[in-house]
Amino acid sequence: MIRPLLLRSSLLALVLAVTVTALIAQALPSVAVGRIERIAAMASTHVDPRHVDVWLPPQYDGRTPLPVLYMHDGQMLFDSTVTWNRQSWNVASTVARLIGEGRIPPTIVVGIHNGGPRRHSENYPTGFLPHLPPEARRTLLERSLDGRSRADAYLRFLVEELKPTIDARYATRRDAAHTMIAGSSMGGLISLYAISEYPAVFGGAAALSTHWPGWGADNATGPIAAFTYLRDRLPDPASHRVWMDHGTTELDALYVIHQPIVDRIARDRGYDDRSLRSVVFPGTGHNERAWAARLEQPLVFLLSPRPR
Repeated sequence: MIRPLLLRSSLLALVLAVTVTALIAQALPSVAVGRIERIAAMASTHVDPRHVDVWLPPQYDGRTPLPVLYMHDGQMLFDSTVTWNRQSWNVASTVARLIGEGRIPPTIVVGIHNGGPRRHSENYPTGFLPHLPPEARRTLLERSLDGRSRADAYLRFLVEELKPTIDARYATRRDAAHTMIAGSSMGGLISLYAISEYPAVFGGAAALSTHWPGWGADNATGPIAAFTYLRDRLPDPASHRVWMDHGTTELDALYVIHQPIVDRIARDRGYDDRSLRSVVFPGTGHNERAWAARLEQPLVFLLSPRPR
């Protein structure tokens, strides 16, 4: 027994070493306003190591606590010159402009790099799985999730490891009312899952171009599983905000029939125009350029002071 265990440990160590080496090679994004500090190859007991890029606005002085926005797919957020498709969300320039216009308060943005080949497994909500028919669940796990959903583990990384690290290193407003989470496509699913599983941690979520089918091809079982989970688990609208949107071309064309059902579920849970915004952007598709063009709208909705 000793030799197989040693072999397995050696293989795990090798995989970890290769992962960390690949991470080190990833360039630090460049921004024209504010600054980025990187937590390089952040280790976790729950998920694989990954970079975390922290954008600090010009107003950050290290003393005044600021709200924090956590965003998935962090390597796509700031600098198109270092992304795979030469597109980015242009987060730094948009957030800085909105701060300068007085539309949102100075805010720290935490960009969490995705898990590469495990992105789908980390983003597909574990809580959706019980609502899938057994055969569909087996197929999804085997073909798309590498055997299991890692979404609960990913959220534990965010809540138990990353957020405490951010709160210890930076001056932050730590309550849920000033802690938001956002993402697109599968990142939209995991953002909605995050506020539903941890409503005391995250006070709002932006889900852009949410991939309701759950996997590549359009289907009915994936959306129904999502609807069933959200029907029972969306957090209290009195203390939470939810932004959802989609375009009408590319993958976003699939969402036209699904989003109104989610909107109705949220309304039935008590969400109104103060706590819910669902917007359609005709003619736009499923890409960073489209999300960058409309980013200011979910930011203002999530981060502007809530009326008394």
